[in-house]
Amino acid sequence: MRTRRVCGAVIPGLIAGFAIAVSGPSLRAQTPLRVAAAADLGPVLPPILEQFHAATGIATEATYKSSAVLTTQIQNGAPFDVFFSADMGFPKRLIDAGLADAAGSADSTTAILYAKGTLVLWERKGAPLPAPSIDLLRSPTLKRLAIADPERAPYGRAAVAALTSLHLYDGLKPRIVTGENIAQAAQFAYSGNADAGLISMTSAVTAQMTEAGDYFVIPRDLYPPIEQGVVIVSSTKQRAAAHKLIDYILSAPVQSELAKSGLTAVK
Repeated sequence: MRTRRVCGAVIPGLIAGFAIAVSGPSLRAQTPLRVAAAADLGPVLPPILEQFHAATGIATEATYKSSAVLTTQIQNGAPFDVFFSADMGFPKRLIDAGLADAAGSADSTTAILYAKGTLVLWERKGAPLPAPSIDLLRSPTLKRLAIADPERAPYGRAAVAALTSLHLYDGLKPRIVTGENIAQAAQFAYSGNADAGLISMTSAVTAQMTEAGDYFVIPRDLYPPIEQGVVIVSSTKQRAAAHKLIDYILSAPVQSELAKSGLTAVK
């Protein structure tokens, strides 16, 4: 198996932008299926793509960035075949523009729901602050709070919504450190460039983050559901392979694997 990585992040598994290509000796001439994936999938999707390759013989190449950045790249003609977003809104923009579709879905005007995300508050172990909780967000000792860019990343929007629901956003706004995507927000918290971070559970449950810190699950009624959708890019020449990948992600064993990695299964 050959693996190629581009733009690796500082922490293995928390990667703001990288690519993985998987191929076998009998498939060297095959063009990999090009996957655009939201940054919250960086810790989750790589082993699943390797399993997909082993099961189907279909090579893949995945790029992990914020959902907004990937949407813009597709709008500008980036040669992706399938797009896994961290919300349903960005894929809908592509569908409305005729740049993507959800063929095979009962409703072709919306993305196919493949998982639901969870927002958590993560803090390094031993920090001279309250333990991860709503009280930490209210504490004046919290000087820097990392979130993903709410304009680019659905988890960033969820973070702002949760803080707004708690009537804390205006007071915390000057102390917010914004990452381009959820992986960078997690990196800020992990490295100490922020005291804590409102990040995805997929980031918080990685081995590195679990060893270094603790997290608190933000009550789901404080922010809109993070429904994550997938679409096929209309310009793809590998539609059959894209369908196989989506079906694989929606299969019961992979849905169970997603659940162990911090996402809520939809099947």
